[in-house]
Amino acid sequence: MDEQLTALGIKEIASHGVECGRGNIVGIQAFMNSADYRTKMTFHNKLDGYLRAAQEQGWINEKTVVVFPEYIGTWLVAAGEQDGLYQADSVEQAMQLMVRGNLLRFVGSIIFAKGSDRVKDALFRMKAEKMAAWYEQTFSALAHKYGATIVAGSIVLPQPSLEAGKLVCGKGPLQNVTAVYKPDGTAHAELVVKVYPIVDELSFTSGGSNEALPVFETPAGRLAVLICADSWYPAPYEALKHQFPDLVVVPNNLMPAGCWDQPWQGYNPGPMPADVDPADVGRLKEGEAWLKYALGGRLAACGASAGMHVFFRGNVWDLSSEGRMISISGGTVKQSADVDGAALVNLWLPAA
Repeated sequence: MDEQLTALGIKEIASHGVECGRGNIVGIQAFMNSADYRTKMTFHNKLDGYLRAAQEQGWINEKTVVVFPEYIGTWLVAAGEQDGLYQADSVEQAMQLMVRGNLLRFVGSIIFAKGSDRVKDALFRMKAEKMAAWYEQTFSALAHKYGATIVAGSIVLPQPSLEAGKLVCGKGPLQNVTAVYKPDGTAHAELVVKVYPIVDELSFTSGGSNEALPVFETPAGRLAVLICADSWYPAPYEALKHQFPDLVVVPNNLMPAGCWDQPWQGYNPGPMPADVDPADVGRLKEGEAWLKYALGGRLAACGASAGMHVFFRGNVWDLSSEGRMISISGGTVKQSADVDGAALVNLWLPAA
């Protein structure tokens, strides 16, 4: 087990609450590197390792909701490329290598690019079908293998939808979405679309709508998913309130490394909601703002009793990430330790 934890980069394992038969949320703060996206097998095996480690803790059962982080599927844009791409010094260099290695396909895709950053748009559009297939096959297989509900982080695809349970790509704008897989491996019928893309995403992705946010029936209760920045705005909680969620989970991706303890720069994108104190900008640290204005401070507004933030960590080319898992139950908020690596956090759901 110790060798397995080391290989996966797991530096924290924590559990909160008491098992009372209602179920649990398991957050997987995966630590990913560029090479993890080389093949479908390397991607699957890395994620399977985290689930196996959680299972060995006794945390996986039919009432478990497993949450992977935002963008864990997005880097499948690098799937199946030449070896040199995974050793690139930067994302920009990796993109250049991808264009050169797929020149005809890239030219065919850029014709249909819709974002202002046409190169990024074209690269995601060019790789979309492979990305969708690997994402779906991986998370469906893992949900079935472990018999748990899996919130499959997120992935950027062109106007994606679920048709007869299959993840398919359209021809519209790119969107940041997550699928939720049932314990039998089938997908729930709706995708969650990020409503509020951050500034770095606005050049190549389009947001969804609060009114379209779904709530999923799971063995652990009614589950809602908000993707990263969406958890900072009151409107999504107001929309969810009318669907009576029991749980809300939030896959996140926060960059760069080290920003958690730096002064908070305010809403990304703005403007700030009316209930935010403008004086907190620059006064609070980034991490303190997450606790006050994201799920920890807003969960009760939709009537849910428990939730969790789960962050992407790793070194994907020159991109580094940040974050601490945050668990909320019955009004109690707990923040995980600061670890430069992977973490597994379990939250037993309280008795009704």
